[in-house]
Amino acid sequence: MRGVSLDLLRTFLAVYRSGSVSTAAALLGLSQPTVTAQVKQLETRIARPLFNRMPRGMAPTAAADELAARIAPALDDLCETVDTNLLGGTERYGHTVHLGGPAELLCTRVLPALAEPVRQGLRLRVEFGLPEGLLAALIGGSLDLIVSTTRPRARGVRVISLLDEEFALVAAAPWTLADLGHAPLIAYAENLPILRRYWRTIFGTRLTRSPAVVVPDLRGVLAAAVAGAGITVLPTYLCAAELADGRLYRLESPEVPPLNTLFLAGRAGPEQPAVTEVRDRLRASATGWG
Repeated sequence: MRGVSLDLLRTFLAVYRSGSVSTAAALLGLSQPTVTAQVKQLETRIARPLFNRMPRGMAPTAAADELAARIAPALDDLCETVDTNLLGGTERYGHTVHLGGPAELLCTRVLPALAEPVRQGLRLRVEFGLPEGLLAALIGGSLDLIVSTTRPRARGVRVISLLDEEFALVAAAPWTLADLGHAPLIAYAENLPILRRYWRTIFGTRLTRSPAVVVPDLRGVLAAAVAGAGITVLPTYLCAAELADGRLYRLESPEVPPLNTLFLAGRAGPEQPAVTEVRDRLRASATGWG
């Protein structure tokens, strides 16, 4: 690889990891024609095709897989070293971190966990959304990290398990388990996805009733349940305080409650120190969210 510009290798790796010229261009701050020209220049330099141009993106060849395996560790180390040396002292964080995820978790757990680094100078921008849209924004470069309720599956994305959220069947007075068949149901969506899963897992039956209240935010579901509007199923991280002080109570305590894994995802490759710090803070804090 002697004589090959680092810019060409960096561009190649961005296309390889994102699978898209447009995404790589956005990540690198270059135009799409420039990215295409640099990839072609590198292909000419090594005399081997690196990508097959597909209707949706770029499919790497065997030569691209081999090249990425050879250069990625060294190039990532170089970028990290440069970032670390440039972002010292009062510019500890430097990069503004763009973080996306479900509104309820970000507001009740994630933002409090990041209060200390914000006091120390971290700049944070938060976006709410559903898994598919969040993943597209991550790949497109507008988000640095996402918390997802489903496992993100895309080339060029680094994923770790963040939290196993536990679900509980809850209500406030006067409702009891004996009222389960007729009490109003409070749901996140019209098709009761969380409640249906609980019924199927714990009761072994299909829930066919319609909800009395639909609120597209679990914090609203929680508020309605605390007010006594009916019965619902909530992640325990969201209603822990209400369960502790008696405003809500579990209608039952199954030996193995329904669980759902939440994931923390970012783009593969070199990472700004601020993004790494946010990732590490959330991993450490999430152990106490259950």
